[in-house]
Amino acid sequence: MKINFKRFLLTMAMFCFYCFAFSQPIDTLLHQAQTLEYKLKETEALEKYKTVLVADAVNMKALTKAAELSILVGARLPEIKDKKLYFQSAYSFAERALNVDANNAEANYVMALVNSKLANIEKENKIFAENIRAAKLFADKALAINSQHAKANFIAGNWHLEMTNLSAIKKTAVKVLFGGLPQYSLDSAIYYFEKCKNYDQYYMLNYLALAKAYMQDNSPTKAIAILQKLIKLPLRTADDATIKEEGKKLLAELE
Repeated sequence: MKINFKRFLLTMAMFCFYCFAFSQPIDTLLHQAQTLEYKLKETEALEKYKTVLVADAVNMKALTKAAELSILVGARLPEIKDKKLYFQSAYSFAERALNVDANNAEANYVMALVNSKLANIEKENKIFAENIRAAKLFADKALAINSQHAKANFIAGNWHLEMTNLSAIKKTAVKVLFGGLPQYSLDSAIYYFEKCKNYDQYYMLNYLALAKAYMQDNSPTKAIAILQKLIKLPLRTADDATIKEEGKKLLAELE
């Protein structure tokens, strides 16, 4: 019995050693990917997260980040077909994340983000309506899991803003799919954008959307205040410089 016990301890020790040795590269890769994000090298960060997934196919951090970065990188491409390839890749990562944990707020957020972006480039009204519906459903679930998820609040706000400005043809498509038009309002868009701002004071895209919502709501003073904050924010994504320039132009028009 003593020999078996010693062998058991030795086996467990070796198992722990190999687990630790295997986890080290994953942790290092995740750190490297995050560092690349901080340096605004999002394409390189995306590839690093993909490398993580080769070693650990169910790593939630890598799956959700790969989905989000695929959207960010793809959205900058000039050709719709190239955007769509990245967005479809993002969908695959988001779907895998949900398969790992369907009750993970980040996984639901990235799926909402993916559907929102797919809707932006979809020409067929039926598929557009399906994307819009999915964006709302996944954003709502993310917020049900974590009401303080900043970017999920942004997606919810953006959904209300887009529905407010939707063409009559697209509204009809959404109405058919939903079995009636879901409730939406400019006030709700502002509500969710304000919540996003409270939970992430540096998310520049949210400031721009909030300012536009206030402008549409005939509240130029509030829009000016938001834009004045926006142009002072530090750059945190590769898109922020462009967003800041747009904010400066809007501010110049309002002042």
